[in-house]
Amino acid sequence: MRVLISRLSALGDVVCTLPVASAIKKQWPESEVVWVVDKRFRGIADCCTNIDQVVERPKRPQDIRLLGEFDAALDMQGLFKSGILVACARAKQKLGYHWQREGSFLFSRRVMPDPSSIHVVDQYVDVARALGTQCHGAEFGLVPKAEDLDTVREKLTKRGWNGGRLVLCNAGAGWATKRWSAEKFAKLADQLTVEDIPVGFLGAPSDRTVMEEIRGHGATQVMDMIGETNVRELVALVSLVSVHIGGDTGSTHIAGALGVNAIGIYPMTRPERSCPYGQIGNCFVGDPTVEEVLEKTFKCLKEPALC
Repeated sequence: MRVLISRLSALGDVVCTLPVASAIKKQWPESEVVWVVDKRFRGIADCCTNIDQVVERPKRPQDIRLLGEFDAALDMQGLFKSGILVACARAKQKLGYHWQREGSFLFSRRVMPDPSSIHVVDQYVDVARALGTQCHGAEFGLVPKAEDLDTVREKLTKRGWNGGRLVLCNAGAGWATKRWSAEKFAKLADQLTVEDIPVGFLGAPSDRTVMEEIRGHGATQVMDMIGETNVRELVALVSLVSVHIGGDTGSTHIAGALGVNAIGIYPMTRPERSCPYGQIGNCFVGDPTVEEVLEKTFKCLKEPALC
């Protein structure tokens, strides 16, 4: 069995699609999974143990034919840019995630989700089931690289981390409406610091403004990891923390995929569909108080197996 998966972007969406590769490998251990991805996010695919070959999106869609023949090609994004790659691929069957836009329905057979599949991860896995897998649940196969762990540990050590507990926050999000307030993040960080729990903030360079807002509200004793990691190093960084706190954004999904306690804050979106996988009990809908998030954080720090 040779399978092409077209899932180009974005960070969290690529993470959530990884169980498709895992389901294929579990059903057919000798299969070959080839993943086409946007070069900005290939670090996620590179860290997945169930992907045999990672291919950056070619400039010309027809160049996908150079990869040879496939038993199946899966459009897991449902956009023209992902669908056209499946259309050009030499594959015996072509299946697609059900939310097909921009004419992508012309290139693959739509797979409707099972009524019990509420979370987007489970809906992606339904495409693998349509291919013939007998999977139950989702496995991500996301594993940080040893060299990235070394690099990240060095960066954290320079910022005062001693290798113990660490709470990592992501105050950014693609949309401002998805964000918890900078003021509340600052108060949360201050209260954790008082309890001798190190707190760090991660994010893209574009989140620098949010970090400055947090510092402006008094959170000056935090580790600043904004823009300090590439995608692979981000996986390594999240793997080292005790608790991750953030909204519906990429690092939250990475935490869920790694089995790290992930507290999700969802002001606008539905956590049932997009929470860190398997951790709906760690999520807040709307605008929780600092005290509520603090209580959940302490619970995860003290009883991680229950979170």
